[in-house]
Amino acid sequence: MKKQELIQAIQTLKKEKDAIILAHYYTDGDVQEIADYVGDSYYLSKIAKEAPQQLIVFCGVLFMGESAKILNPDKKVLMPDPKADCPMAHMVTLEEIKRVRAEHEDLAVVCYINSTAEIKALSDVCVTSANALKIVKNIEASKIFFIPDENLGSYVAQQVPEKEFIFNKGFCPIHKSMSKELVQEAKAQYPEAEILIHPECTPDVVALGDYVGSTSGIIEYATKSNKEEFIVCTEIGIEYALKQNNPHKVFRFVGEMKACASMKCVSLETLYETLKNEQYEITLDEDVMKKAEHALLEMHRLAQ
Repeated sequence: MKKQELIQAIQTLKKEKDAIILAHYYTDGDVQEIADYVGDSYYLSKIAKEAPQQLIVFCGVLFMGESAKILNPDKKVLMPDPKADCPMAHMVTLEEIKRVRAEHEDLAVVCYINSTAEIKALSDVCVTSANALKIVKNIEASKIFFIPDENLGSYVAQQVPEKEFIFNKGFCPIHKSMSKELVQEAKAQYPEAEILIHPECTPDVVALGDYVGSTSGIIEYATKSNKEEFIVCTEIGIEYALKQNNPHKVFRFVGEMKACASMKCVSLETLYETLKNEQYEITLDEDVMKKAEHALLEMHRLAQ
């Protein structure tokens, strides 16, 4: 089918099945255009929890669909492509969490939402890049084991010196490819541009930012800024929302890897097939879901 035919077919199926389509900022622009809601992980997890629809199609990667299912155990959650997974989500082990817990008292395991359901189930609270700082400040424990992303953990730790942090060696391959040298080269070429950086980048890159924040934070900052030109250090899918909000501004992306292959698995074609056949449903162990739900609900509570 041609693009417009696909869009019409998806809209018809969505209406027939009373489905809601959620899309992350890193998915393809065509997918964001047709979605009912587009946002970062925290926003989409709230929408999934509040939506009245019983059928959720989550255009993103696996941990996002799992989170939607954990918060909505009685709803059907579908993923357009089962290959859409996040490498970082698998960069911490259950054994490592158990080991650190055994070695430290007054410890909270703070789990970035970019993690598997099993990892969430062993954690005290989940966070996103948008709310991690606020939540960590609100935690009573004096020690924080931040998993799985070392870079986001380091960014939060710098701003909460009163707590002791233990880090895990996880990272996002896309953000890790955005080196200090590449950012400096871009700044030398475009000296008037503001530098917008996601905290999944390494600390030496984060230190160069005029603004550091989540995907939604970057979009909001660029929209309010008086500047016309920006150097952006995050996944290139965010360009769709940036241009929608700021059609006359210029956004330049750096990094050896600008696009997440997993996020780009989601297309109008895979979205259509998923809705049509109601395929690739998220199923999780009930005990894991119950334990993981606690960490996600704590996130929403502490982020208020």
